[in-house]
Amino acid sequence: MKYAYRLLAALLTCVTSLTSLASVTASLGRDHIALGETVQLLLQNDHSPDEQPDLAPLKNDFTVLGTSSGSTIQIVNGHLSSLTQLSLALSPKHEGKILIPSLQWGGEQSPALELTVSGGSAEGQAGTATDTAHVFLTATVDHSQPYVQSAVVLTVRLYADQTLYQASLSPPVGGDVLIKQLGKDKQGIESRNGRSYQVIERKYLLSPLRSGPITLQGPTLDAMVPNAQNDNFFGSVFGRMQMPSIVDAARPLHLQAKPITLKVLPRPAGAAGTNWLPAQKVILKESWIPGNTSVHAGEPLTRHISLSALGLADAQLPDPNTLMPVPNSIKLYPDKSRVDNKLQGTTILGTREQNIALIIAQPGRYKLPTIRLAWWDTTANVQREATLPARVLDVLPAAGNISGDMVTSAPSSSASTMTPNRLPTDTIRKSIAFTAPMVHVSLWLWASLGLGILFFGTLLAWWKSRHRIPKVMANNFLKKSEQRVVSGRTSFKAFQQACHNNDPHMARKHLLAWAATAWPEHPPAGLNALSGLISDEISTKLLRHLDRACYTDSAWQGESLVQALPKPPASTTPAKRKRDLPNLYQ
Repeated sequence: MKYAYRLLAALLTCVTSLTSLASVTASLGRDHIALGETVQLLLQNDHSPDEQPDLAPLKNDFTVLGTSSGSTIQIVNGHLSSLTQLSLALSPKHEGKILIPSLQWGGEQSPALELTVSGGSAEGQAGTATDTAHVFLTATVDHSQPYVQSAVVLTVRLYADQTLYQASLSPPVGGDVLIKQLGKDKQGIESRNGRSYQVIERKYLLSPLRSGPITLQGPTLDAMVPNAQNDNFFGSVFGRMQMPSIVDAARPLHLQAKPITLKVLPRPAGAAGTNWLPAQKVILKESWIPGNTSVHAGEPLTRHISLSALGLADAQLPDPNTLMPVPNSIKLYPDKSRVDNKLQGTTILGTREQNIALIIAQPGRYKLPTIRLAWWDTTANVQREATLPARVLDVLPAAGNISGDMVTSAPSSSASTMTPNRLPTDTIRKSIAFTAPMVHVSLWLWASLGLGILFFGTLLAWWKSRHRIPKVMANNFLKKSEQRVVSGRTSFKAFQQACHNNDPHMARKHLLAWAATAWPEHPPAGLNALSGLISDEISTKLLRHLDRACYTDSAWQGESLVQALPKPPASTTPAKRKRDLPNLYQ
């Protein structure tokens, strides 16, 4: 019986020893951190299990940002021992005392641990950072009760008194709000709580799309920071083995500012106007090119309108040409608007500018009505109106008409030509006829007559062969000129039809095709070159407007160009060549 107790005690000792060797241990790098910081949880298993530990119990209170693992095998005095180590980077989801639950790994349980998380490292719209925070965020808005579709400027500041590696700052997240970064980051130095921080400032533009309360998740920072912990978890297990910890020299940092809450106000019932413009201030300005409002009929007059709104983004502003009513006799050709957003103080200044060309075909006096733009004053909560005064345009008669028609008729057949004197055969015969009696004609006289006839026949054949080639060349040139005229006429008619259809691309194509028939040696490559050849001020302006419409895809009306070019300029047609053709026969 005595030996049985001894055997049982030995077995219990072995079991206890095996249990201690197969245990799973857990330890924290720090037991007190600030909200937004990370902590390292180190798990060690005395064996080398095939499976990984179950981390699901951690997800209720922590975000696992990263893991790293390693294992080692050691033989000491003939005994084989192994150790597996797993390092977790945990980011707490809330402050307070958080219990790290027991984790199962390889059939064993790790001990539970307690972590204290204090608030204040991630600053929201109000509050101060704690004295222990080395890195923290602030997020503030210029006003928390904006009107729907108005502009809200969010300012995010990152404070750090230590080096950050691989840092990235993400914008706030939430629905029903358009978010856009404004400008570039600004850097500076600021002292807070007795510490000197490097500050990085970034601004975002928020545009709420609906009224009511809207909550956005605060901006987040992900970075790597130097790790001051240098604990050696292997030293206590293997006394003579010195191995570095799995925890690297840098640890991840995950910070998130407090949520951003907006109480978005709806459009007031008393707000008038088609456009909803909630702003602190709205300004309308204009300028004219040329400076006076007196022009000749057919000449373009450019009106430059600038619209700016304080506290409103450029995307919310309407195009100035939509605000300008004009009589039907005035044609408008607006350019593409130029928009911009600029920071002014703590808010934003949105601008939209546009050039609008006006062309009036008939002389007379025309009145442009007053431009009125209703907007809502968000400071005083009242309806206001921005205006541009009415304008009177004095249109004078056209300075000169485009003269000259394309000559398409062939050269007159009655053109004067000079030909060498030709003696008909019968005349020659008469000139050499003998009036004397034919009875006694000598032989030498008949021989002379034969030689003379042969000489004049040879001379006539030479003259005909000499003039045959120039006549063939002239006929070929006439045919080519007539074909060029027909082709130019077809292209010009197609150009006029494209103008009636307000198709700038086809109008440009057919007009340059006509120009290639008018200047075959040096056809103009573009409309600017063509305007230099036509040398007409009105046509030049309209051709430049056509060229601009082809490259900017802006609205284009071709009636003015059809009126300015009812027919091709006569000086550019092949008719001049046809008038010069008679010189070939001199």
